[in-house]
Amino acid sequence: MLDRLYARALTLAASPHAPLWLAAVSFAEASVFPLPPDVLLIPMVLSHRDRAWALAGLCTVASVCGGLLGWYIGAFLLQHVAMPIVHFYHAEDRLAAMQEQFRHWGVWIILVKGLTPIPFKIVTIASGAAHFPIVPFLLASLVTRGMRFFLVAGLLRAYGAPIQTFIEQRLTLVASAFGLVLVGGFVALKYL
Repeated sequence: MLDRLYARALTLAASPHAPLWLAAVSFAEASVFPLPPDVLLIPMVLSHRDRAWALAGLCTVASVCGGLLGWYIGAFLLQHVAMPIVHFYHAEDRLAAMQEQFRHWGVWIILVKGLTPIPFKIVTIASGAAHFPIVPFLLASLVTRGMRFFLVAGLLRAYGAPIQTFIEQRLTLVASAFGLVLVGGFVALKYL
């Protein structure tokens, strides 16, 4: 199923309506859809490197809006909508653990996990289920999703196709390194 969705995403990236599809996939991925927007973002930036920042911005805004839907699903539709989504990912335990983590770590959960390959919909649904305050949720989502998509777009804009292979094979490493730098910066600001 995911192979067919990935092939379809590559076809959509080449269509004249690709930016609309990028926005739709970015929105849906943050609340219900299984594929990350990178499957459209990467080929779109590679074919239009001069539009890298606009595409990353579109991806970010749509993802944050989709995250808002995920938050509402978690907060108000947990049993009827969220649990089937969470079950699809076999993430029931992860959802419960993240709800507890939100009580202790709050915005840090969004900032760190929004950069990782953990499906962002799990983060958004868990934040809603934990009734995490909406304004900090939106601001943290904007920061973390923006960093992720602008990092990918920036690397592709600067280095082109060779970086595509590197990103696809080492996305976890790239996102984790960037997350460590971000957390280190916040810790340094707090304690220095």
